[in-house]
Amino acid sequence: MAPRKIIIDTDPGQDDAFAILFALGSPGELEVVGITTVGGNVPLALTSKNALKVVELAGRPDVPVYAGCPAPMVRKLITAEYVHGETGLDGADLPEPVTPLQGEHAVNYLVRTIMDAPEGELTVCTLGPMTNLAMAMTMEPKIIHRLREVVLMGGGFFQGGNATPAAEFNIFVDPHAAHKVFDSGVPVTMAGIDCTYTALMTPEWLDALRATGSRAAIEAANMADFYRQYGTHKFATAARPIHDACVTGYLLAPGIYEQRQCAVTVDIVSPETIGMTVVDWWHVTGRRKNCNVLRRIDPAPFFALMLERISALP
Repeated sequence: MAPRKIIIDTDPGQDDAFAILFALGSPGELEVVGITTVGGNVPLALTSKNALKVVELAGRPDVPVYAGCPAPMVRKLITAEYVHGETGLDGADLPEPVTPLQGEHAVNYLVRTIMDAPEGELTVCTLGPMTNLAMAMTMEPKIIHRLREVVLMGGGFFQGGNATPAAEFNIFVDPHAAHKVFDSGVPVTMAGIDCTYTALMTPEWLDALRATGSRAAIEAANMADFYRQYGTHKFATAARPIHDACVTGYLLAPGIYEQRQCAVTVDIVSPETIGMTVVDWWHVTGRRKNCNVLRRIDPAPFFALMLERISALP
């Protein structure tokens, strides 16, 4: 079977880096045809540079990186240096990237690539605010029905939010973009924080990753050590969720996730709950089930597979 073709839309971010490395380390199952960047965890100039650093760390400078939208569709950009550090990839020792950014804007790239691909071939994986994809859908609505699926890290329900009491960070940064995508009719799979909080990266696992000896594994472990410093007020142990890597894990091993088709809406109105993903888990509204919601992960096979794939990078 040919590898599944994906575009990764991202705002690296240490956990984004893990998701990208995980995907690039799985060429038998996933073909990363391109990476698009967006302002999110840190501003666009840094997320774009970080994406280039990650593909070079993976030994895959052939994967093109396209810079996209620097700010949300309606609101001002909110960033998260308090989690990821000033660069977004603090903790890793990575040189300045050698490979340049592509000249084409990420939104134009998404439209062109999806329209040129056979219908149902491409999956877009959004690891940050969904601004680029929503803008592409606005620019050319025909791409909506040409996509195989959108798989995103974002949202939540039973766990509430991590940016506000109601909203998860990626959706909160650009709720209008998320609303556009969820309401578009495209098949959507959501790895929200209910799922990612069950994918807890332990110090012992990072030691095992580092011990494999590959440069990608060592630098990934180093950036994770910085990333783990955030969250001592939330988590009772030294383990921390590796949010965005759950998207790659789903593409590779969907059977290790608890999942349910639900109606999901995104609040874009209330000042108290804007960005909240309202998940009809118990099917009480009768609305169309527009989202495959991932609630839990089986962590042992997930982390075993990620260790294998990242450590196999050249």
